[in-house]
Amino acid sequence: MLKAGSVLGVGSVTANFQSESPLHPAARAFLTDAFDRGWADPAKVPQDSRQAAILRNEAKEIFAKQLGIRADQFEFLADPSIGFHLGISGLLTPSSTLYYSAVDRSEVFAVAGTAAAEKLPVSLNGQTAYPTAGKYDVLGWQAINGETGIRSQDPNGFSGQLFVDATTAGHVAKLPQGWSTALWNSKSWQGPSGLGIFAVADRSAWRNPLPHLDNQISHSEYSLPLAMASALALDAHVSEYRQNESRIRENNSSIREFLSKEIPDVDIAGTLESSVPHLISFSILYIDAQILVSELDRRGFAVDSGSACSSENLEPSHVLAAMGLLTHGNIRLTLHNTISSEAVQSFLITLKELVEKIRD
Repeated sequence: MLKAGSVLGVGSVTANFQSESPLHPAARAFLTDAFDRGWADPAKVPQDSRQAAILRNEAKEIFAKQLGIRADQFEFLADPSIGFHLGISGLLTPSSTLYYSAVDRSEVFAVAGTAAAEKLPVSLNGQTAYPTAGKYDVLGWQAINGETGIRSQDPNGFSGQLFVDATTAGHVAKLPQGWSTALWNSKSWQGPSGLGIFAVADRSAWRNPLPHLDNQISHSEYSLPLAMASALALDAHVSEYRQNESRIRENNSSIREFLSKEIPDVDIAGTLESSVPHLISFSILYIDAQILVSELDRRGFAVDSGSACSSENLEPSHVLAAMGLLTHGNIRLTLHNTISSEAVQSFLITLKELVEKIRD
């Protein structure tokens, strides 16, 4: 049976508000054993191969249960980013128009650059109005925005083909009715990196845009141990998220209330009701994000930023710009299952002190 061993001494992520969360202990325990033993080819006959095939199928059943898809609808990808091309280009026909949001990921923008496409504007609250579409038109629908945590409105009114970007959503967002293709990233549930889950609802409505000789979606070899470890991480993460969701939501609410009352001139992306509880993004006027992120790091708080805060990244966040929010002084927080209310309050006090110091 696919299961993780016990793990001791796993480091705390109390002060880590970054999206790059540590590998889940359930995955870590399994991988240690998996890479020690090595893995046989599950497509072959020997006993080790048959055992690997059984474990692979158990992993697929976990993904199917937690993501709301059938085990025969998806395959693993060694490179999750190729899933954007597979998911969108595989639905396009010569008569298709691709509709995508101004806050979509850069991978969607790249695919749009090769097709007849229309970028859809977003409102201040991060929502997009979906157009009337033809049967063969395609909508790139981002379930949850990774920079702001804002949930996209339901796309049920769109009558064409639907690509679902669930790379940030993980298990938190359910697939909408009428979905055509969908993509998840293992990292969104603290699984190992280098693994994507790509699903096709109906193979007859999808054409593989990659060079291929058979019915396989991708010929790149994924790591079987990573797939199994990711399934264990997903199962554990779902259970922990459900147990901690109310506390995570309370922490999110506390952050929003503190920012509104204690720090002047702050733009908070979306509302608690329109966003997932574990993600929050805000921008602070008259603040250099690079300085603030560095100062927070010195105080023991690791955070993300959507601002241009390095010499390699001179462009502001296209997401914040599209929403009409401040594109500088941005801080993004991921409220992991293990982050305590005390850690959040300590962070907020430190944040206020640093903002006042930098503004002086």
